[in-house]
Amino acid sequence: MKIDLKKIHIGELIEKGVAESGIQMSRICSFLKCNENDVKEMYNAKKLDTELLLRWSKLLEYDFFRLYSQHLILYSSNSTVQKRVGERKKTTLPEFRKNIYTKEILDFILEMIESGEKTKQQVIEEYRIPKTTLYKWIGKYRS
Repeated sequence: MKIDLKKIHIGELIEKGVAESGIQMSRICSFLKCNENDVKEMYNAKKLDTELLLRWSKLLEYDFFRLYSQHLILYSSNSTVQKRVGERKKTTLPEFRKNIYTKEILDFILEMIESGEKTKQQVIEEYRIPKTTLYKWIGKYRS
């Protein structure tokens, strides 16, 4: 499933996931404790409550939250990047690795280079992908 990370319509993505999985509506309604109309409303929703999204992630065995974290990795502004590189604030929130490159990110980056939308150097600078990592991807996935 190809996903546009600029425009995340979570309901549509869930509906596609349900279609691909073949899960019956009765099982969905039972798992989510709702009725068929509620499920159809969720398919039309551009956003969902996090607890509900977690239940969908479990039911469909797909991490829908990762779509949003990939969006943050790919589309954060350069000023945000510069703040991260400089002085880091102390926080009590859990910290995660910043660069988790999934297949979707990898395909997105390589497509931009192949289409001529961005040069390798632009990708390296804009998305903070190490030069060696980018060239490994090109060698491994586009040879």
